[in-house]
Amino acid sequence: MPTRAGEFDLITFRDTKTDELHHALKKGDWKKGDEVLVRVHSSCFTGDILHSMRCDCGEQLHFAMDLIEKEGKGAVLYMNQEGRGIGLLNKLRAYKLQEEGLDTVEANIKLGFEMDERDYGVGAQILRKLDISKIRLISNNPKKRAGLLGYGLEIVDTVPIEIAPNLHNERYLSTKRDKLGHNILKH
Repeated sequence: MPTRAGEFDLITFRDTKTDELHHALKKGDWKKGDEVLVRVHSSCFTGDILHSMRCDCGEQLHFAMDLIEKEGKGAVLYMNQEGRGIGLLNKLRAYKLQEEGLDTVEANIKLGFEMDERDYGVGAQILRKLDISKIRLISNNPKKRAGLLGYGLEIVDTVPIEIAPNLHNERYLSTKRDKLGHNILKH
């Protein structure tokens, strides 16, 4: 599949328990046991498709694709886990609460969810299907790292993503850093 970043193979996986679809963009070849550059990316309709300035999701996705293209091999898992796993409709409800003064974490909790509802088990299974067991993880989220390690994958390196904040996402990025433990530099 030709993309702005380069050509990738697009592989779709169906979760047998939920019937949800998840996708992998794969670049290049590797053999079992090779260290592979990987981004596990949760879908973000507003950021990835509409290019919303409220988050850094779309920029993170494109950063990872560019990095993998430059390296010549790697994979982006595009997981159907909108809004940290609460779904698009609830994410939009959380946006409304954020407009009323809550931060992203407070909004999720007010809606009756955990701070982060994502499950990395399906992603780990997809990585195994792609013959990836040693990962150079493109992420700022230490919980994602822990979530993947919990499924027996080896993370040999974490590659940070540095996205400059804008007027619309400064509070969001600060909340990710201060309440969710993301490794985001203060600007």
